[in-house]
Amino acid sequence: MSAGEYPDLRLAGAAVGTWLAAFAGLHLSWRAGAVVGLAALVAALATVSVGTRPVSAGSGAGSEAVPGAGSDAVPGALTGVLIGVLIGVVAGAGVTACRVALRDADPVTALARERAEVRADLVVTDDPRLARGVAGRPGQYVVAADLTRLEVTGRPALRLSVRVLVLGGDPAWQGVLPGQRVVAEGRIGSARGGDLRAAVLSVPAAPRLVGRPSWAQRAAGTLRSGLQRACAPLPDEPGGLLPGLVVGDTTRLEPAVAEDFRTTGMTHLLAVSGSNVAIVLGVVLGLARWCRAGPRLAAAICAVALVGFVILVRPSPSVLRAAALGALALLALASGRPRSAVPGLAAVVIVLVLVDPQLAGEPGFALSVLATAGLLLLAPGWRDALRRQRVPAGLAEAVAVPASAQLACAPVIAALSGGVGLAAVPANLLAVPAVPPATVLGVAAALLSPVWPAGAGLAVWLASWPARWIILVGHYGAQTPAGVAPWPAGAVGGLLLAAVLAALLVAGRYRPVRRLAAVVTVAAVIGTVPIRLAAPGWPPPGWLLVVCDVGQGDAAVLPVAPGRAVVVDAGPEPAAVDGCLRRLGIREVPLLVVSHFHADHVGGVDGVFRGRRVGAVVTTAHPEPATGRRQVLAAAAAHRTPVRQAMPGERYAGGDLRLVVVGPDRTLVNTRSDPNNNSLVLRVTIGRHSLLLAGDAEEDEQQSLLGAQVRVDVLKVSHHGSAFQSPAFLDAARPAIAFVSVGVGNVYGHPNPGVLDRLARGGARVLRTDRSGDLAAVDAGGRLAVAVRGAPGGTGQRR
Repeated sequence: MSAGEYPDLRLAGAAVGTWLAAFAGLHLSWRAGAVVGLAALVAALATVSVGTRPVSAGSGAGSEAVPGAGSDAVPGALTGVLIGVLIGVVAGAGVTACRVALRDADPVTALARERAEVRADLVVTDDPRLARGVAGRPGQYVVAADLTRLEVTGRPALRLSVRVLVLGGDPAWQGVLPGQRVVAEGRIGSARGGDLRAAVLSVPAAPRLVGRPSWAQRAAGTLRSGLQRACAPLPDEPGGLLPGLVVGDTTRLEPAVAEDFRTTGMTHLLAVSGSNVAIVLGVVLGLARWCRAGPRLAAAICAVALVGFVILVRPSPSVLRAAALGALALLALASGRPRSAVPGLAAVVIVLVLVDPQLAGEPGFALSVLATAGLLLLAPGWRDALRRQRVPAGLAEAVAVPASAQLACAPVIAALSGGVGLAAVPANLLAVPAVPPATVLGVAAALLSPVWPAGAGLAVWLASWPARWIILVGHYGAQTPAGVAPWPAGAVGGLLLAAVLAALLVAGRYRPVRRLAAVVTVAAVIGTVPIRLAAPGWPPPGWLLVVCDVGQGDAAVLPVAPGRAVVVDAGPEPAAVDGCLRRLGIREVPLLVVSHFHADHVGGVDGVFRGRRVGAVVTTAHPEPATGRRQVLAAAAAHRTPVRQAMPGERYAGGDLRLVVVGPDRTLVNTRSDPNNNSLVLRVTIGRHSLLLAGDAEEDEQQSLLGAQVRVDVLKVSHHGSAFQSPAFLDAARPAIAFVSVGVGNVYGHPNPGVLDRLARGGARVLRTDRSGDLAAVDAGGRLAVAVRGAPGGTGQRR
């Protein structure tokens, strides 16, 4: 390949240097950032000096060097790229150091260290988003804002302009539009670092609105509300997905769909990105050409469409970035010269990062840039290679576009998730044909909603069918065995995967390497098929009990028949227990048992009801905590499910399952925790195996059960393995398998090492959800075994 076939990467090197230096500068002091910039400047000057020295013309008399010819071309190009990288580091480090110095020198940081009570005038800069609560605590609205005025009692008011993050506790924050001015009172605290925000403002009350948002924001709000109204009659899953596909509005998105998309690597579909812009502009450009519009008129029409789309999805910083990158990608692909757009993409990145260095640390920015780079650099070559192999043009484009974007984004996704989505490319390949019609019809519905609601309803009904297909792809992609391979998380994992992929791309240019890769791939598939037939994934055959990985909480599942199971407790939040039941294929719950009303056992009760019929709910007789009890009763009432209190000795039978309530045999009061010590304790028999689910029972209730039959094969250890266990009870149970449901890095110190040691000394195999994910007890041909699922998308492993 000649040097002229390579894209001009000098500006791309400057973009990479600017980006990396800004990212590092956000995590360094301004002094350290300045030192990095100064060192890069010295290195750049030295490289320029070395690169401009005269080179010997050779040993032959009369010979002379030809610039850029022969083997000198590539080294010269590499020198240019290196100089570009160093200049980028100088610019990125210098600008970021200045911004960090201004952030840290601001008087707001001093007030934040004092955690002062303040009255703040704010300008909201992005859509508020709801952060999920933990263990039943209400969520908070996370709002990016600019702080323009600050008042502290007894001190002069400050007029300034700094970035802050608002944590709003009142639902009124949800309706605040970007650009809206608000006044809020709360406590100011220190920011976590790694960005340009000077402080975090915690506001428990509702904000006071000042004035009105801009006309663009009001117009966007009207159109987005119209789209939501048009989607309301649709079923929950497509009705919640469509606004996410079209304008990035995920307020109604079903948590189960969101989890499937995360597992399958399809979450990029739920955020407004350059691909959304390219889809809309591509349709507009196609219509303009069909109407035989000239190049200038077509460009003008596309510009108007771009402005309109930006207004529709709200002109937040992320949307403006997506518009710039999407328009660039479309222009390059439409012109037939995608490689010439690399300097343009690099220039956009440099300008955006220098204007706002905080972008360097935002995953959304990285995904948008990398996806655009994949479309520009990889997709055309892959498309042409497929067409040379006689693949139809449309199919070649459909394969190359999602594959290139997914490959380019893989390092960032791996760094964030700690896994490599092996199902992501085929899932996105299957989903991508449905995205354009859903997006275009959704945009049409939003535009029609103010003037023709019936037309908007028809448009979303039509759009719901491609949306259903996307949901179906996400669901089955999430169920794919070995859909996610483990990978180191964080920056190290991302850089490692980037290096591996770069090496594979370079090596793949050689035919022997491609043939070897094809042989290895075929061998892996052929070798995997028998294993998959013998161990078809999750749930494992013959499962007796699954303890779900729901974080710091409890949820257990007992099989009754295919698709039917008894569920004991619901964990702290709906998505986790719903995901566990979906992985097990549970469509009906004849009995939901609530051991007690603590939030980590009932916070996810809505997830059990989600898309399932629940026959009855049985609870403890102890009514505290009242908030948890109200939550259970409200969920049951909403689905017209009867609720009753369990009685000691009460029995339930279904299929091979036999369940009996063995505790509490009486109400216990004045204990260390009355709700825990009045937990329902269940003894279960399935075939020849016995199990004990101990809720959160502590010493008092455990002592009262010593007269009952507590010797079992499998024990769900009570209270997440806390220290509040009766040694006599553990010795009496003497299980062969002990499961501990516990959250990663919880603040309670669960599980207690002494409790785990005692169980192990008694002969138990002890497994924990925080280390192994979903846990299953299995009947393996009459013998007792265990299986673990691990990370989402992983496969069960029998032990």
